[in-house]
Amino acid sequence: MVMGTIAKKMGPVVKQVYLQMAEPRWVIAVGACASSGGIFDTYSVLQGIDQVVPVDVYVPGCPPRPEAIIDGVLRIQDLVAKESLRRRNGEQYKALMDSYGIQ
Repeated sequence: MVMGTIAKKMGPVVKQVYLQMAEPRWVIAVGACASSGGIFDTYSVLQGIDQVVPVDVYVPGCPPRPEAIIDGVLRIQDLVAKESLRRRNGEQYKALMDSYGIQ
């Protein structure tokens, strides 16, 4: 789960943590800053964590309402329940990981 404004220098750290997580892994971008960079459109702020790692669920808001966070967690639970772990071995998933430079 990623929350808050992400400094560009933190992008590689977030990617490294993502790579160290065991499969299967899902990512929730919580709040406007994690989703799109928020109002901070400067050289030092990453404009959305999805530029570094693939995001499964976006939770909008600045700050996000508690109901929105709960909805995001429920959406991840739906993904976990419905997604076949074998999908992660598929060509489409591998292409997605290659687009992020992840082997």
